[in-house]
Amino acid sequence: MSQRTSSTLLSNEDQLLARVASGDQHAFKEVYEFYFSRTYNFAFYVLHDREAAQEIVQEVMLHIWQMGPQLTGIRSLEAYLKTLAKRKAIDQLRRIALERKISTDQGLQWQDSHNDTVEGIILKNTRAILERGIAQLPPQQKAVYQLCQQQGLKYEEAAQRLNIAPATVHRHMKLALKSLRLYVSQHTNITILLIILRLF
Repeated sequence: MSQRTSSTLLSNEDQLLARVASGDQHAFKEVYEFYFSRTYNFAFYVLHDREAAQEIVQEVMLHIWQMGPQLTGIRSLEAYLKTLAKRKAIDQLRRIALERKISTDQGLQWQDSHNDTVEGIILKNTRAILERGIAQLPPQQKAVYQLCQQQGLKYEEAAQRLNIAPATVHRHMKLALKSLRLYVSQHTNITILLIILRLF
């Protein structure tokens, strides 16, 4: 993830937004990477659900990308993102409450299945891109990514499995994620990239 201070981003934010408005994917990635954690933390504070918070961030960022020339009218992007995230989070809470009410009234257990959704189809068709990226990682990075990201092991557990230090696991994971983000960004369009980024 790009390392930037707040002052650096603020000084060129108008230029970045103008570039995003013109369809510049690299500028969009800069904005996305800087504001992802801030928007995610805000959404998580409202929803207390990691997966739902990530979905909110994806929706918010996709909205930003699709705004086009309207982006140039935004004076404070961070405030705009928080407002949009709050609105979507509240909508999500309302949907959850409604689903629970319907489930209770009808005595049914709702099952969340995305197999037939557009997103599910995209993920199914593009997961191979991520797998190809994983296959190209150096052996140690690949092993760490598979243990921690795909099998859900903690760094300490992966370190014991690979007989290396937890700090080394952390370093390999950081390098692996950086390589995979670059790989998928070079092999997908921007909408699919937003969806695949959830896999990280």
